[in-house]
Amino acid sequence: MTDLEKYKGHPAHMNPENPDRPIVLIGLMGVGKSTIGRRLALRLGLGFVDADEEIERAAGRTVSEIFESFGEAAFRDGERKVIARLIEGPAQVIATGGGAFINAETRRLILERSISIWLDADIDVLVERTARRDTRPLLKSGDPRSILVRLWQERSPQYAKADLHIKSSDGPHEQVVDQIVKALQGHIRESSNR
Repeated sequence: MTDLEKYKGHPAHMNPENPDRPIVLIGLMGVGKSTIGRRLALRLGLGFVDADEEIERAAGRTVSEIFESFGEAAFRDGERKVIARLIEGPAQVIATGGGAFINAETRRLILERSISIWLDADIDVLVERTARRDTRPLLKSGDPRSILVRLWQERSPQYAKADLHIKSSDGPHEQVVDQIVKALQGHIRESSNR
């Protein structure tokens, strides 16, 4: 039985035709956008794409290498172009990098042309998750906890503009997917009644 078949009878399985726009996951690094995004896509019967992986494929370099060679501004410019291309494509689940939504032009595109979901988590959860991989360029310049606290304070007012806000925990990812599907169903119903 495939993962998709496993979800077919799930009570929270949405008709793939319901989301007529891409679903874009935003939030700080370590919140689980890619992991949860893959599971959400399976549940909804949609494709999944990780924007950072698309950027790396387009550039032929890792995110860390792009940051080191060209700086954050060049990375954000490439990120904006890749996300714009992904949003113009079919309805799918898109996981973005933590800083993508902070760029005003990228944020406008996401808000206008997709359903945006802010995945949020407690700082302790983020510190624990980001410590598992040494591939986060923004965490290499000091104490990861202090950097994550600062980023959360700076970015949360922008993240709060997303269509939906879902709190992730250190529990099973399926619980977060359930929350997202329920919130999405309500959002799609509400949008169709406007």
